[in-house]
Amino acid sequence: MADTETMRDVVDQPEARALRLGTHFDTREALRNAHLQAEERDLARMLIVDVDAHHYETESWAEITDYLEDPVLQHLSRSSGMGKLNGSQSPLLAPQIGNQDIAGRLPRYPYRGLEQAGPGERRDAVIVKRAMEMMGVDYQIVFPTPMLALGMHPMPDVEVAVARAYARWITERICAQEPSIKTMLYLPFNEPEACVRIVEEFGDAPGVVGFMVTAVRYKPVHHNSYMRLYRAIEELGVPLGFHAGYTWADRGMEQMNKFLSVHALGFTVFNMIHMTNWIINGLPERFPKLKVIWIESGLAWLPFMIQRLDNEYMMRSSEAPALKKLPSDYMRDMYFTSQPMEMVDNRKALELTFEMIKAESQLLYSSDYPHWDMDLPSTINDLSFLSTEAKRNILGGNALKLFNLEPVISETKKQRLAARSVAATAAE
Repeated sequence: MADTETMRDVVDQPEARALRLGTHFDTREALRNAHLQAEERDLARMLIVDVDAHHYETESWAEITDYLEDPVLQHLSRSSGMGKLNGSQSPLLAPQIGNQDIAGRLPRYPYRGLEQAGPGERRDAVIVKRAMEMMGVDYQIVFPTPMLALGMHPMPDVEVAVARAYARWITERICAQEPSIKTMLYLPFNEPEACVRIVEEFGDAPGVVGFMVTAVRYKPVHHNSYMRLYRAIEELGVPLGFHAGYTWADRGMEQMNKFLSVHALGFTVFNMIHMTNWIINGLPERFPKLKVIWIESGLAWLPFMIQRLDNEYMMRSSEAPALKKLPSDYMRDMYFTSQPMEMVDNRKALELTFEMIKAESQLLYSSDYPHWDMDLPSTINDLSFLSTEAKRNILGGNALKLFNLEPVISETKKQRLAARSVAATAAE
């Protein structure tokens, strides 16, 4: 990782502020304003855990190819060129329709492939650490990006092979080298037994703080074939996350002619379906110690779910005999990531949403960096209706408890605080 002085040079020197697109790219310059914002708000004094951020695993696909256990798939990956060179696409990943990259209007998408690390440094870890330092983040839970579409892959064996290869790669080459980078491993949910094997093999691997299911898929979460998986995760004492996504290929989504529409509904609808099945079929009662997180769905859908499920249950409770309390009570025991924070004009609606989900103890800050709809820590820090303690909990405290992390702030923050202390002493 580049040292603090190098980072400060990139941030503070006026002549370095303009990106020389086509020759280089640097995450620290792309997030320069985020760094200034964190300084203005004195976030160095806050321990911040980013529960949902991303990297582009296809930029290291040549390395991941080496971990594929199936020689046929490994040959396919290498023969296509992607297994020899790192790039932006993979022959094994299902294509995703849409313009999630918003037609190139953000340079960090097309130019991130130009970003470099120093000699002997792991490029993926370096880029993640640069983003963390600029946003003021102490721990970051990192997810893949193109792999999030694997739930719709027509070949389940490919999903299993890629999931296992990625698990080995990220735990051995990234998390083992950088303790501040964590991950919730991708589960090949189309094959329940393969999921169990990943949990058993990687549950204590470096940096693994839980497991993640991508939400776009059609096998119901209450299917009996998943019960052994849920028990295995519960026994490990780590959470299970459902990471939202979208697909334009869904019959309902096919009716929409704008990506805006698909994105608005897709990132909530599939998690709404999974949550409904999870609660109404009594899984919280069957696995009472299993913590569940709903990731990247925002928050606006939650008041609707609370009211709708409670209303239906009160009229037809005989159809959910396993429940011992209202659906909303189970929801308030769950965890939710904050991004994308729907910043409505009526701030009272957001405040009420926080109250309805017990945000002070159940909400987890997430940036979703580097995606176009990312949220900085100030999204939480600037909410006037939150107490200082609530802000500390949401920005990091809740995640520390949930993931059993050590309350250690980054070396960069320590250096900044020490420098301020020296400056203050000198001023006196």
